[in-house]
Amino acid sequence: MIDVTQEYNKLQEKLKAGPLTAKDRNAIPQMEMPARDPKVRARQMDEVALGFSKEQAIIEANRCLQCAKPFCMEGCPVNINIPKFIAEVAKGEFKAAVDTIKETSLLPAICGRVCPQEKQCQGKCTVGKIWKSPEKAVSIGRLERFVADWERENGQVSMPVVAKATGKKVAVIGAGPAGLTVAADCARAGHAVTVFEAFHKAGGVMMYGIPEFRLPKKIVQDEIENLQKIGVKFETNFLVGRTNTLEQLLNEKGFDAAFVGTGAGLPKFLNIPGENLIGVFSANEYLTRANLMKGYDKEHAATPIYEAKHVVVCGAGNVAMDAARMAFRLGAETVDVVYRRTRNEMPARLEEIGHAEEEGVNFRFLENPVEVLGDETGHVCGVRCLRYELGEPDASGRRSPVPIPGSEHDVACDAMIVALGNGSNPLLVSTTPGLNADEKGHITVDEGQATSHAKVWAGGDIVLGAATVILAMGEGRKAAASINEYLAK
Repeated sequence: MIDVTQEYNKLQEKLKAGPLTAKDRNAIPQMEMPARDPKVRARQMDEVALGFSKEQAIIEANRCLQCAKPFCMEGCPVNINIPKFIAEVAKGEFKAAVDTIKETSLLPAICGRVCPQEKQCQGKCTVGKIWKSPEKAVSIGRLERFVADWERENGQVSMPVVAKATGKKVAVIGAGPAGLTVAADCARAGHAVTVFEAFHKAGGVMMYGIPEFRLPKKIVQDEIENLQKIGVKFETNFLVGRTNTLEQLLNEKGFDAAFVGTGAGLPKFLNIPGENLIGVFSANEYLTRANLMKGYDKEHAATPIYEAKHVVVCGAGNVAMDAARMAFRLGAETVDVVYRRTRNEMPARLEEIGHAEEEGVNFRFLENPVEVLGDETGHVCGVRCLRYELGEPDASGRRSPVPIPGSEHDVACDAMIVALGNGSNPLLVSTTPGLNADEKGHITVDEGQATSHAKVWAGGDIVLGAATVILAMGEGRKAAASINEYLAK
């Protein structure tokens, strides 16, 4: 266990003697993120990761080599000036650090918690390469989270400057990370922005998908309130394509431009026998009931939660980890994650896999369901699985799972959650003539995120397929720039 006080005092003595050398920086130990006790937290909705202390943040920031060529920035979808913000943290200038991030990123408190930094900025960090371990990279995401939390907790959140009103109106369809980014950038340019959200709360996947124990909803709500302070309006319970069509917003409601950021909310299933039994859920439904509708608060929740003691989760991404960990918090005693490859091929973040294991999730590798078993009442009573071995790599670079004939076996359970990703809801494309999509239902766009429909831009998961918060934000930045340029003309 690292003695943080001792390391902090050692660092301060070194700094008094003069600037740190690369050797000095490489000798600084990496800071560990404090977290709640696994046995206790597995039954609670409180946030698991507790965040760096001020001393930890300063120590970790001083590990940064301030490379002449910052490869970390190449890995950031919104091109945050990472060396500059970390240099400010290293000096204890936390407000300057968060202001640097906010030059390009709207949601640092959120991105610092949920972005896959190990595959993006940290994956390109020179420190990780020196140590020949990506896990040893400078903890960029944790530093981002720290300064964003520091700003909010110390009442130093500053509002962006808003240009003089232009008289132009922008409709944003979907209040997820892409939509909120467009709303912010268009509002700052002086346009009147209205966000239309199908659910009763804004926030998109940050509200309905990512659990409270990973992303507290108060943080998302604070960001939405900040947008309202700069003039952004929100209309919830408004399903574009049903409440009004996109054409009606543009032609009858007087909007000069529209951005579509409706995400990827159509769950994929296994299409195996028994998948319609009572007790089989998509991860989307399961997490939406628990997160958006607070199903875990059984005395006050607006939705029922299916009682299950042994839950099987099919999938190995971040959503599968969220569902598996949520199952414990909703009363499950045993949770199995079934995955047809091995741990090495899991797409989930290493931190999420580690937290799931600590909390008691059991991983059944090289297995996959071929049938859901039911009892005489039509409820799930088990899952029939097939064993696999790994063959040659597929197009994604992961080794392909090869079924082993005759290896069927049954796993007893009373609920199954399918977490195999999501497709695009076809509603908006089907109700908007001239709005083109590819064979997967993803809206097609040009390099500025403009669609085939005049006055309409799109971005995020509705274009990319199921991706990440920061990638959706990156597309939102590009779309907003393009919209602002169009409206200026």
